[in-house]
Amino acid sequence: MSSGKNRVAEIEAPPESNRFPVGYKMFNRIVDWITNERMQLINVTDRINEIVRKSGIREGVVHLQSLHTTTAVFLNEWQDALLHDVRKFLDDLINRENPWRHNNPQYSDCERKNADSHLRGMIMGQSLCLQVRNSAVLLGTWQSIIFAEFDGPRSRSMSVQVSGV
Repeated sequence: MSSGKNRVAEIEAPPESNRFPVGYKMFNRIVDWITNERMQLINVTDRINEIVRKSGIREGVVHLQSLHTTTAVFLNEWQDALLHDVRKFLDDLINRENPWRHNNPQYSDCERKNADSHLRGMIMGQSLCLQVRNSAVLLGTWQSIIFAEFDGPRSRSMSVQVSGV
């Protein structure tokens, strides 16, 4: 019979030399951009694939993480009409002119008045984990990796970690 108390099993970590399978590697990079618009969408697919190729990893995963709360990284089709629709959708969904507390000096010390940018980043997401196959990011026919700026122009960074064999 259970006593009703939570129990935590202690598991000893393997020695340093046994943590990863033979041939398993991790490769890390930080990529930077300077954006020039308040809301800007950037196709980063080629740049990420270049990092994956340079990693020497043939099979595994690539993890992308924006290092900012007012940006996002996501997958979609890179097509002009759709990119226009994405911008309009985000503008309609999160109106910059709403009386956001983050923009109000009575509640917040933020001088940028960028509550809308934080909310857009939050709903779009700041990380992606994708498969690596044959030394390239596995993407569908129309998929591109898109980095979204919501509070530019600014200097921006994204962490890229490739792991596998």
